[in-house]
Amino acid sequence: MLTKAPRGTRDVLPLEIYKWQYIENKIRNICNNFGFKEIRTPCFEHTELFLRGVGKSTDIVRKEMYTFTDKGGRSITLKPEGTSPTVRAFIEHNLYAETQPTKLYYFTPVYRYERPQSGRLREHHQFGVEMFGAKDASADVEVISIAMTLFEELGLRNLELNINSIGCSECRKEYNKVLRGFLKENLENLCDDCKARYEINPMRVLDCKVENCKKILKDAPLILNFLCDDCKKHFDDLKTYLTAIGFKFLINPRIVRGLDYYTRTAFEIISNDLSTQGTVCGGGRYDGLVEECGGPAFPAVGFGLGLERLILLLGNSGIEIPLPTGPDLFIACAGENAKKYVFTLVYKLRRAGLSVEMDSIKRSLKAQMKYANKLNAKFVIIIGEDEVLKKSAKLKNMADGSEIEIKIDEIYEKIKDYIGRNK
Repeated sequence: MLTKAPRGTRDVLPLEIYKWQYIENKIRNICNNFGFKEIRTPCFEHTELFLRGVGKSTDIVRKEMYTFTDKGGRSITLKPEGTSPTVRAFIEHNLYAETQPTKLYYFTPVYRYERPQSGRLREHHQFGVEMFGAKDASADVEVISIAMTLFEELGLRNLELNINSIGCSECRKEYNKVLRGFLKENLENLCDDCKARYEINPMRVLDCKVENCKKILKDAPLILNFLCDDCKKHFDDLKTYLTAIGFKFLINPRIVRGLDYYTRTAFEIISNDLSTQGTVCGGGRYDGLVEECGGPAFPAVGFGLGLERLILLLGNSGIEIPLPTGPDLFIACAGENAKKYVFTLVYKLRRAGLSVEMDSIKRSLKAQMKYANKLNAKFVIIIGEDEVLKKSAKLKNMADGSEIEIKIDEIYEKIKDYIGRNK
């Protein structure tokens, strides 16, 4: 047990961390282009935040949260999603008083006690975007376009944007009444979870993944038929803006998302890749959540996507993330006095901005050269006692095997010049 990670968690090792860094850098650049700024929130929050925000009828709250009582007697929960903590920070730090809209993004671990499966772990990582203060449908499309831009730049194709409107609280009063009537006729045939959802929030039943429930629900009334005039216009505007920027979409009236806070727009981006079918990104509008959590009435829209699932999708789609380059320079040394000289030189070159490696476990000169090759170093220079005295050595270009004699104090300029010419 001591040397095994807990079930549903995994280590990301140096051999694969470059994939995460590549995607995160891509995300940061895209978010910067869209004017979104990074936010970081704690890994745990007061449990009440998720009870009020995520909703008591959701599977997350009812089954999946990691909740415990701390030493002060407070109920604390490891965050199961990123939106509610961001809303809490938005309220606590009075960001609603700043010039709007407030546009935020984050990378965060999230914790859900569920059966571990491919691309979904008990501890997994989300990239999320939240936009506060803009109620127009153009904000919804701006948020959706961040995800679509990311997928496009990563080379993913075969994706399908599904959209729906789940209306506002006024729309849902009449819809819930009709839906409850439909469900009541089939209640005894629904799963136990759906029977509980029927009492708390009947729309949650539409999100059930149990096959028998899905068969019953195929004839359920659709929320799109109960939208008020404002929600109809918002949905029409959503479609207009998506069309304006060339995004194809499918209207899917069954999308309700798995969290209680959604209003109006709900969307999912679905992979149709045979090896990784399913939702890779989901989100929507949550205009009542800021107020529900103790802030002013404030419109908001956002999404979340799992990074593990995204990396899996890239691999299954045959998309290779570029391998990281090796160090700019490897300095091999021969002799103890030379090693001390090299150690100082390596430090100076690193401080000057080069990526430099040297041997630190007393390999032979031949083994050092093999090590440099394994590291994929761009250049190698060997410094022994004679080179220290002469202050010159041969610089080898590992790409073509060519060598030149240089002054040791000119290493930085020579390598920087080569890197500049070959970018």
